[in-house]
Amino acid sequence: MNSRVDQAAARSGATRRDLVVGTALVSGALLVGCSPADLMSAGAKTEVGAFGPFIRIAADGAVTVVSKHIEFGQGSHAGLAAIVAEELDADWSRVSVEQSPANSKLYANTLMGVQGTGGSTAIANSWMQLRKAGAAARAMFTGAAAAAWKVPEAEITVKDGVVSHVASGKSAGFGDLIQGAAGIKPPAEPRLKAPEAFTLIGTDRVRRKDSLAKSTGQARYTQDVNLEGMLTAVVAHAPRFGAKVSGFDATEARKVAGVVDVIQIPTGVAVVAKSTWAAIQGRNVLKVTWDESKAEGRGSAELEAQYTDWAAGKGTLPDKLKWESFESRGDAAAAGEGEVFEATFDFPFLAHASMEPMNCVAQVGGKGGTKLTFASQSQTIDQINTARIVGALPGSIQIETLFAGGSFGRRANFQSDFVAECVQIAKKVGKGTPVKLIWTREDDMAAGYFRPLTHHRVRVRLDKDGYPATWTHRVVTQSLMKGSPLAPRGFDATTVEGAMGSPYLKATPAVDGQVLMPENGVPVLWWRSVGATHTAYVMEHTLDHLAKKAGKDPVAYRLALFEKAGAARHIAVLKLAAEKAGWDKPAPAGVTRGVAVHECFGSVVAQIAEVRLVDGNPKVGRVVTAIDCGTAISPDQIAAQIEGGTCFGLSAALHDEMIIKAGAVDRKNFDAYPVLRHSEAPKVETYILPSTNPPSGVGEPGVPVIAPAVANAVLAATGTGAFRLPMNRA
Repeated sequence: MNSRVDQAAARSGATRRDLVVGTALVSGALLVGCSPADLMSAGAKTEVGAFGPFIRIAADGAVTVVSKHIEFGQGSHAGLAAIVAEELDADWSRVSVEQSPANSKLYANTLMGVQGTGGSTAIANSWMQLRKAGAAARAMFTGAAAAAWKVPEAEITVKDGVVSHVASGKSAGFGDLIQGAAGIKPPAEPRLKAPEAFTLIGTDRVRRKDSLAKSTGQARYTQDVNLEGMLTAVVAHAPRFGAKVSGFDATEARKVAGVVDVIQIPTGVAVVAKSTWAAIQGRNVLKVTWDESKAEGRGSAELEAQYTDWAAGKGTLPDKLKWESFESRGDAAAAGEGEVFEATFDFPFLAHASMEPMNCVAQVGGKGGTKLTFASQSQTIDQINTARIVGALPGSIQIETLFAGGSFGRRANFQSDFVAECVQIAKKVGKGTPVKLIWTREDDMAAGYFRPLTHHRVRVRLDKDGYPATWTHRVVTQSLMKGSPLAPRGFDATTVEGAMGSPYLKATPAVDGQVLMPENGVPVLWWRSVGATHTAYVMEHTLDHLAKKAGKDPVAYRLALFEKAGAARHIAVLKLAAEKAGWDKPAPAGVTRGVAVHECFGSVVAQIAEVRLVDGNPKVGRVVTAIDCGTAISPDQIAAQIEGGTCFGLSAALHDEMIIKAGAVDRKNFDAYPVLRHSEAPKVETYILPSTNPPSGVGEPGVPVIAPAVANAVLAATGTGAFRLPMNRA
């Protein structure tokens, strides 16, 4: 049995030192005598202002919070700014947010060790860091006021950016005291507010700071970048995963007006032009021959059949591939007299399909060194991969991080795939000429990095009271971390997070959970909520089948198991959701309710969906959600994330399926890969469990619960389970 793996540690993988040393060795160079942080930020400017790397205060007292995390629609910029503003006691109306430069020494994600946004960690990893930054700056102002007014510092108060001494009647704004405050050494451990003293955090005053700019078109995305002399590039990629360029004929492409050059890069052939239209037209007539000797030749159907056989104990495993235990207790194979539930579950490849396809602007050479202008989700990894291409120190790679039109994990991958392509092209163009790489929607969908195709096999035997006595679980899916700089030393826990450590397994006396992680040529990546995208569905839909066999109410059945497992947070959110949904009252005519509860990214979510069958397909009307996410920074934004996550998860539950045929993508645009329509979006109610614990994830926990909640409602209506997603298959 493998030792239990901490999920947060497993997700962040190896240490920062492992990442840097491993990457440096791959690139053929290792800088001796440097700490990991120094190594990754080597060549970067590390000077900061008087108030530290996260806060700038202007002469007029306006406060700018410097965010180390990208804003791609999740609304974290507002929450991060609110943490600073709360402890600083700044005037919220005069607080703005600015994106930080790429510098892992100053702006590393404290849970990852590198600068990057993901795993629903933006608020969680910044919580204490930004509280201390705000509180330290506040102490600098109160110290400056005390010195200037010759009064005890303990008698000074700060509110909305105004520093006051009530007894003397003196007051001043931040701008008036900035010179004196800048000269005071900030305390290493400043005094933080008690949660009951918060006046901003947890209120509806915390609203997004970017809404106006995005509504008026002032917000800057990569597609908006238009630098002097800039060229545009598109790339002809291999039609099958794993194929390589064996030759190309650019004669016709070079005849297209506006085409400047045709360049071979490791991942294909790039057409560089003076406009996007010219680049695409040039690519249309480009002739490329491909070496497919090592290309993936299988498709979704073949892989699914193979996974099914392996999970059933059939067939021969490839060399070095073995089952690995993620949960083991007692003898799950022991004979017993209770009823048995046995089922298999299948989940397809899924595309991230963010509204903004992948793109990047790169400048290599000239007097400015190397600069990238784009929406970077993992600045440190993008710096390292770029440095390897251009032969520079990682910290010297400048990255101007812009807004992104979504990501769901796609913009953060260990290869920096689209970024590396842009840098390869810009390096060959040279002279510091800006090159904008554009992927069309079809490029984006066909390039891969999908949510892995996954198969589960579950067998549960009930005891005399109708609760699980034995639980046997097999999971077959690709590893997301294998071969990466962040590969864990044990097995890849992202494959089974949500099943591993589940309260249901804790409440079961005998458990045998194992995972098999085969390799194939289809590139995979984390997809919003990662392993929970399939484990939550399997665990929660299985629970309703077990409750049905036991003749018990699904909510009461879960509460009993949570009680056995000591899962107090699960009990609290489930009771809150059931109360708000009116679970103990009859549903509207023609409607059935389904429930699901899941913990991921440190948060626990319970969701109850009201579903009506229309022509045999589920139509979701109302969704009631309860969440325990620790301290709620911005209730309004938490609700927005739950709403968005619910619709994102519902789209996958009902429609989304990326089909691979003979190693090639079969669906390349939204006509064949339909996403949830506005008319299908349910009404989502969100209730936040009060808490003074540190904040936990919000961006992803709302995604995995909706699919099983809907499936359980359908089960209640028809008596039939849904063991394959999407439910409405084309």
